[in-house]
Amino acid sequence: MNARLLAVAVTVLALPVAILAKGAPATLKPPSAFAAIADKDARSVALFREMGKVIQSPRCINCHPRTDRPLQGDDMHPHNPPVTRGPYNFGASGMECTTCHGRQNVTFANGERSIPGNRKWSLAPISMAWEGKSLGEICTQIKDPARNGHKTLAQLIEHNTSDVLVGWGWNPGKGRTPAPGTQAGFGALTKAWVESGAKCPA
Repeated sequence: MNARLLAVAVTVLALPVAILAKGAPATLKPPSAFAAIADKDARSVALFREMGKVIQSPRCINCHPRTDRPLQGDDMHPHNPPVTRGPYNFGASGMECTTCHGRQNVTFANGERSIPGNRKWSLAPISMAWEGKSLGEICTQIKDPARNGHKTLAQLIEHNTSDVLVGWGWNPGKGRTPAPGTQAGFGALTKAWVESGAKCPA
């Protein structure tokens, strides 16, 4: 077999593997996967790093931008059409989020993509901006009641476990990659992180 035919054969054989890999959902390790880390602080940091797979995914960062313009898509590009957060993180007067975003996802007529929707659709307040920050910086911010919506650590567990807008990240509609794992798994990691001391990565 000459080099050209060999290259074609390798490409043909590799293509299904690439397709399967792209379509495979990202996973989260359960808290039990970190039980062998004897040092409590190190275990806590490892748990938050696992949570970071969700926190730093496009499903979260897009709604936690550092500017007044949301991001969109798996590549986290600026929202198009151009919109702004407005005085209540719900869009400017006359162009509020609900102008386009309803209470649930709506698939395009051609079935290829969708308009995202949720009954709580809005931007996170600018005090909760995560875009461009390290995981350690986000962790410190998440623990700070002055920058996390005045939540206690117990309330953060509840928020991550059952908030419906957080939950949208695992049901983002056609054309978007869901957040890794499940909301229940994310909530379990949050609980284990808090119980281990809520330590942050450096």
